[in-house]
Amino acid sequence: MTTTDLIIIGSGPGGYRAAVHAAKNGLKVVIIEQGPVGGTCLNAGCIPTKALARNAEIIDTMQKAREFGLKDLCFTLDFAQVMARKNQVVETLRQGVETLLATHGITLVRGKAHFTGIRQVTVGDDTYTAPYIIIATGSTAKMLNIPGIDHPKVVTSTELLNIATPPRRLVIVGAGVVGMEFASIFQSFGSEVTVVEYLKECLPLLDGDIAKRLRQTMAKRGVNFIMQAAVKAVNDEGVVYERKGKTFTIPADMVLMATGRQPRTEGLDLKKTKVEQLPNGIIIDEIYQTSCAGIFAIGDVNGRIMLAHAATAQGLHVVNLILGKSDHMELDIIPAAIFTNPEAAYVGVTEKECEDNDIPYICRKAYYRTNGKALAMGEPEGLVKLIFAGDDQMLVGCHAYGAHSADMVQEFSALMAIDATMEQLRDTVHIHPTIGELLQDACW
Repeated sequence: MTTTDLIIIGSGPGGYRAAVHAAKNGLKVVIIEQGPVGGTCLNAGCIPTKALARNAEIIDTMQKAREFGLKDLCFTLDFAQVMARKNQVVETLRQGVETLLATHGITLVRGKAHFTGIRQVTVGDDTYTAPYIIIATGSTAKMLNIPGIDHPKVVTSTELLNIATPPRRLVIVGAGVVGMEFASIFQSFGSEVTVVEYLKECLPLLDGDIAKRLRQTMAKRGVNFIMQAAVKAVNDEGVVYERKGKTFTIPADMVLMATGRQPRTEGLDLKKTKVEQLPNGIIIDEIYQTSCAGIFAIGDVNGRIMLAHAATAQGLHVVNLILGKSDHMELDIIPAAIFTNPEAAYVGVTEKECEDNDIPYICRKAYYRTNGKALAMGEPEGLVKLIFAGDDQMLVGCHAYGAHSADMVQEFSALMAIDATMEQLRDTVHIHPTIGELLQDACW
């Protein structure tokens, strides 16, 4: 049996960043990974998706070339090269993570981990023990329980990221972040894309006004949306759905299931510990500790906020607790972005949440079509919506869609973390011309 200071199960953004932080501060760390390092985000999520999104963005720009005085341009999509580039980006970053772990003396154990005691983890024939354990095993795709879910044409995002050619007709079930991003990407790649969503609007965590405008903008690009529809089956013809009491079938060559994620705990043998879990994740307290003292759960596996940067922040915070260090992380202020074309982003509360909770608020808007940089870029489509609350008009929410909206929301998030007010944002000098000026403009 090997004794160490900290065991981390999972080497995604939450796991490997926590491991490095712990090692830098003198802890002896073992990190266990059954697949390639980097987790879902690096290998089958954020990074490969954004690599494809960049290809799609270039295609979209080429198609607007005449607006910029570039005539008679033509190109042929080499999809094999697109995927090769994506794979190279992933491999480069994966090697970087392995180097980072080795540089800091972290022991990387490859294999499937399972608990054989409260603070005891076994991988193959080897057993490890430590006073502290962090579970960072991430999540897996959630599938609908419908007839035909195992049909060969049904894929998750993992399989879609490794196809040989774009499907002629792609049906995406679910209009969350994954569904919307892939809809945008594959429409640019030339697929006929249809998104089927059970809810009234896409992206439920985004402000309703922003979500509607983004969906309408994507629809103008050619993405077909079928909202308030319940998918009933997948068969040889395509996707069967029900809407307003009637049943329809959409022809499909490939069906992407983008109906959410579920925590990955299978095979951990949590019953060998006192760690408790619900279907939506391992139960944790306010410091991410499970029902078993010394065992923590961070990232997707705790089901709180399924975002890579949330996992990273939680992991760093837990290591600080173990080290007895204080930090000032505002872990309830977590920005998020949707890398469609145009992109969207948000942080904090929505107007509806303020109304539902009787929170007095002020909402201010600014439109891209009034911004010099947006017009110069040829990106006039977009909106920024700011929400301020209380007598001091504190910043509590920002929702946007349009070019570089993620960058603006990141600025707003930093200001929220220090309890900034509308007056302070208004009085902050912004570079001209930039998209970010919209934040300031909305305050006047």
